Amino acid sequence: MKKLILLIGCFLMTVSSFGQQALGQRPRVKSPVVNSDGTVTFNFFDPTAQKVSVQGDFEEIHGKTLDMIRQENGVWTVTTEPLNPELYSYSLRVDGQRFVDPANSYVNRDISTLSNIFIVTKSADDKGHLYQVNNVPHGTLSRVWYDSPTLGQQRRMTVYLPAAYDGKRSFPVLYLLHGHGGDETAWGDLGRTSHIMDNLIAEGKAVPMIVVMPNGNPTCNAAPGWWHENMYTPDGNAFNNRGAKASMEESFMDIVNYIDSHYKTIAKRSGRAVTGLSMGGGHTFGISRLYPDQFDYYGLQSAAARMNPNDPKFDEQMKRLFDSKPKLYWIAIGKEDFLMQMNSDLRKYLDSKGYKYEYYENDGGHIWRNWRIYLTMFAQKIFK
Repeated sequence: MKKLILLIGCFLMTVSSFGQQALGQRPRVKSPVVNSDGTVTFNFFDPTAQKVSVQGDFEEIHGKTLDMIRQENGVWTVTTEPLNPELYSYSLRVDGQRFVDPANSYVNRDISTLSNIFIVTKSADDKGHLYQVNNVPHGTLSRVWYDSPTLGQQRRMTVYLPAAYDGKRSFPVLYLLHGHGGDETAWGDLGRTSHIMDNLIAEGKAVPMIVVMPNGNPTCNAAPGWWHENMYTPDGNAFNNRGAKASMEESFMDIVNYIDSHYKTIAKRSGRAVTGLSMGGGHTFGISRLYPDQFDYYGLQSAAARMNPNDPKFDEQMKRLFDSKPKLYWIAIGKEDFLMQMNSDLRKYLDSKGYKYEYYENDGGHIWRNWRIYLTMFAQKIFK
């Protein structure tokens, strides 16, 4: 019996030693590596793979997927050309299959797609610096449940409180709306809202404000995995066939009323702004017409601004809105955005009526890179 125990012990020690040896032989891979010249090196270990490449939103610079080269130790590697300061997302393609980079623990979800992220920054004045965590006072980001009588639901939203919030002083509120397929986590995760606001406020470029990021899907109470429907696969159209008791726009004041009753806010028009991207821009467009006396600042980002200028009710709503003299009606969109024509039509309508607005156009399309820029710009224009 003692011999048997001794043999088993020796066998386990041998297996353990072999396992540790194998672990020691596996290269320690770091990826990505942001180099001092702005280039970025990706590394991936798989000695059995036949083809590995990197795909990301930096492809616009290269115009192609980056093929990696296998080294003798089984590590695949590739280095980009210098990248501009920015937050980038990417994934790996290994023998035709898409994977997140196992060496990079920083991952974002966009609808149902997971992608790794990294930041390139060269100075305190660039976008990369703005999107990263810096040594400044930090606000608080909370997931909050509220009651929506209009929709007959308990619903979830994300609330950012600036570092200066102490429950005594009242603050203005920015309502920040996501696009189709998004939810109350989109602006915080993909949009880097808390990072942008912390940095802008610390630098004195934006006034301290509360930022409210609601869920804009009236048939969904919260993000996937955070309500009673649990872990369904998000596809941007979940539960739309159920219908809703009201639209996002019609139920929007439930959110405003909750925020005003649970936080120290400037609960009047001059203390409220609303902006959104894509579908959220369309929601902003509708909210501006339904509640023209409730908000002083409107921002349409790559907006799905559907209108019917031949509808007398639409004309009446727009007249009432601009007669109320909002402090800002701002439209922003990229030159390659597929909603450009819709936004051009809206601008033509506004011009024909003599309605005052501001317009910003930049490169790029319907992408988060632009929406982070638009949030940065809009936050500096309001409540001043």
